[in-house]
Amino acid sequence: MKKEYIIPIFVPHLGCKKCCTFCNQRKISGEQKQVTAEDVKNTIEYYLKNFKSSDNYVEVAFFGGSFTAIDRNIQEELLTAVQPYIKNKKVNSIRLSTRPDAIDKDILNFLKKNHVKTIELGVQSTNNYILARCKRGHNFEDVKKASKLIRWYGFNLGHQMMVGLPESTKLDDINTAKQLIKLKPKMVRIYPVLVIKNTKLEKDYNSGKYNPLTVVQAVEICKELVKIFANKKIDVIRIGLQPTDTISSPQNKNSEVVAGPFHPAFRQLVESGMWYDVILTKIKKLNIKVKEVEVAVNPIDVNNVVGQKKENIKNLKEIYDVDLIVKADEKIKQGKSKINVTKTYGDISY
Repeated sequence: MKKEYIIPIFVPHLGCKKCCTFCNQRKISGEQKQVTAEDVKNTIEYYLKNFKSSDNYVEVAFFGGSFTAIDRNIQEELLTAVQPYIKNKKVNSIRLSTRPDAIDKDILNFLKKNHVKTIELGVQSTNNYILARCKRGHNFEDVKKASKLIRWYGFNLGHQMMVGLPESTKLDDINTAKQLIKLKPKMVRIYPVLVIKNTKLEKDYNSGKYNPLTVVQAVEICKELVKIFANKKIDVIRIGLQPTDTISSPQNKNSEVVAGPFHPAFRQLVESGMWYDVILTKIKKLNIKVKEVEVAVNPIDVNNVVGQKKENIKNLKEIYDVDLIVKADEKIKQGKSKINVTKTYGDISY
């Protein structure tokens, strides 16, 4: 099986004529200048040299959220720089992220000609009031139209949503997930809102008009969303922003994050929390006082079952006085488990 690699290229803000209350793309991506064809070539060469094997599936990804809204000549320049690598099969495909209101038939024909395979839409919410409150500049109807067109043209469709937007509730976020499912994306990304410096949201936060989610609150909401998407077999390919030199804990001197549920391993918190719920549900269903439970999972899942800094082991012991034993078993499929109670308090002699 080929290993999949992404070569990320950030094209921040260039095509975005809007100014969303939460957004400062240059700070989020770490990019401050316009990307050129030479930058694209140099980035691809750098990554290709560092891949351990030549037998990989390699995708160039243009991130930034507004690719198809930038000047068409710049789009063509950047995409053309990738074509020699597509031709010699060192790169297999291209993906990009863009706005729902920057998609039409002409754009999709142009992208198809340039070997783009996946298009991700920055949806953020399906609630029109919340979209207007955040000054997104598009509505849910734009999302539906763009999603339908993208799928009709044969592209892989991706959606990006945010949790904890101004005036959004947990129910709003869950409803967004359910509405997105109807549009049949192949994958989604979930981003808890962070308050970034030099944004309208920072002003609202400082004035007390906006209260960000805590890490615990964001994790609880994301757990629900992941379950909803998983039930429909939609891949959640990212949860939380990628940590960078500037996107880090608000306590860090160089961080551009003012407040919000940042954690460098946010996805692990979500997935560990989901495993904790599975184990606890199993224990509570039993009409016995459990002393020790053994959970066998695929080796890939072991760290998540144990929890961030062994949090699941600690919580089961401290709250329920249950010892958690985790074992790796390659015969078990990823995401599946075998849970057995190995000791009860009835087994203990005093």
